[in-house]
Order: sequence, then C-alpha cells, then structure tokens
Amino acid sequence: MEISAAGRFEVRITAADVGKRVSVRRLNDTAAPGEKFTDTVGVLTSWDNGVLLITQRDGRSVRIPESALVAGKVVPAAPARRRGPAVSYTELAHVASRAWRPVESERLGEWELRAADGFTRRANSVLPLGDPGLPLDEALAAVRRWYGERGLPAYVQTATGAEGTQELLCAELERRGWVREVTAELWTGALAPVADRAGDTAVVLAREADEAWLARYQRKGVSEVALKVLGGGPSVWFATVPGEGGGEPLAIGRCVVDGRWAGFAAVEVDPAARRRGLATEVMAALARRALEEGASAAWLQVEADNEAARALYAGMGFAAHHSYHHYREPDASGGRWYGSA
Repeated sequence: MEISAAGRFEVRITAADVGKRVSVRRLNDTAAPGEKFTDTVGVLTSWDNGVLLITQRDGRSVRIPESALVAGKVVPAAPARRRGPAVSYTELAHVASRAWRPVESERLGEWELRAADGFTRRANSVLPLGDPGLPLDEALAAVRRWYGERGLPAYVQTATGAEGTQELLCAELERRGWVREVTAELWTGALAPVADRAGDTAVVLAREADEAWLARYQRKGVSEVALKVLGGGPSVWFATVPGEGGGEPLAIGRCVVDGRWAGFAAVEVDPAARRRGLATEVMAALARRALEEGASAAWLQVEADNEAARALYAGMGFAAHHSYHHYREPDASGGRWYGSA
C-alpha cells in the first residue's frame, strides 16, 4: 500500500487507471475483530458512479465503493514468475488453440471464430486476440449470428492473470449478461523433468486414437468430427497403458508437439488402477517422444477444482501461468454441444 511520509495511507489511483493492474486496501465493516481492512489485487476494469470494479487473477470481480478506499496504487502488469519457461499469454493462447483445432474457423478482424460440431468449448468458441474490427456490441452480434447458423451457442474464451490477458473484455461481457460457465488454468513447466519420471510400465504410443484408447476416453461415443479435433495439431501422439488380459486400457493420454511446446491432455486412469503412478508413466512416455522431436517446454490445462490433478502436476514442476474462462451468450438455449472445457 502507498503510505505517505507522515505515515498515512494514500489513494494514488484514479478513473484514468482503468485497464491497469492495481492493489487497493478498503475498509471492511463485516471483517472479524482486528481485521479492519481488506486488500484486493487485480485489473481495474471500471470506475463508474463511485464504484470500482477490480477483476482478480482467477476472473472473479470485486466491487468496491469509492468511499471505502483507504489506499491504492498501480502495480506491475503481472507478477514475476518464479519457475517454468518464459512465455507470453499470446504465444500460449496460439499454441493451445492449435492443439484443439476446429473443423471450421473464420476471422472477425483479429478474432478467430471456431466450430467443431460442439465437441469441446475450446474448439467451439471465439479466441479474441486483438481487435475484432467492429465496436464490441456489433462484434458480439456477429459472433452470435455465426454460431446460431451452426446450431451452436456462442462462447467467447477469455483469459485473466497474466500480462496481456483480457480482464477488460471479461468485465464488458459480464456487463452485457454473458455467463461465465467454466474457469480453468493453463500450467507450464519444463519438459525434461517429466520425461525423467519414466518407470518400467509398458506404454504404447501411436499416431491415432484406436478403439482401445477411445474405450478409456471419458467422452464415450465420439463423432467423426471429435476424432478430427483429437487428431488435429502439428504433431499428435496418443499413449496407452494396455489393460490386463486384453481389457480396456488402464491409462491413456494425448500430447501435441508444436515447436518448443508439448501440450498434454486426456490423461485418464481406470479408477481401479489409480495411485499406481500410471498417469505419471503416460506423461513421461509422451514427454520422451516430444523431447525427441525437439520440444523443451510443456503445458496443460486443469480445472480449478481438480485437486488430484493439480497435486500431480505441481509435483512434476508445473505452475499456473494464467486462468481462462468460457463466456456463454445470454439466454442461450438448445444447440449441440458436448465435451469438456
């Protein structure tokens, strides 16, 4: 907090700082005894009618009456990262998008509209990097028309918590009634330590998802379009730990190698075979193959409430880079959609 030479708190932000990352302290009348103040850090997304709106790293917005402010200042755009490969949000957003390629896409200015018959929000949402070339309301109307023509609800994928992310757009979408349905995080880490965790479990790698792999995949009965999405990407590998006695695989995984990056997804283990290190074995086998193709860094996506996965990935050296969110158009009903975030 900003403290003057006389020892008093000072508010050193104004409405002109909208769009910047700030740290503020406010009075909290509902706090426990001895906890008179509450601190909030995030992007100042609006300052209207005496109320500040601050969007935090996880995408949640906090409304603060101007009258409750005790102190405030502008802080660096994003906190320094202590581990993991150096990378911008924009680079990661493009890499992640190429790992879940849609079967149809169209440009709206610098935005990319993506569709894949409703298989995963990632392949059926707008990636709003840059300027759509239209005022926001007109751009969103065009987005809704485009998805409506395909029998799909309109989604916009945004991100928060890193330099260059879209806190302002999140606030504008919420102001217009768009509903945030999913929040997850994109984590990054070095690739070699993942490969070093290989044990003696037999892991079979293939270029295509065969029937055995699909039998373990949690989204059963995938369509031809879904198979195209799963198989799309610069260099895709599928890993399988064969089942005992020829049954369903004990574990599976997917990896997309893209330049220096290896993206892990669909790491799934038979519930009866958990706590045997099979997820680690799958990722290690895929990591070794990615290293052979010249990759050195890794990324993956994990939902905020998946504590088991978060513990596994943290133990491998991964750390959160940013949060991402899917906003659904207001009053959407019907339409085709299936799959995950």
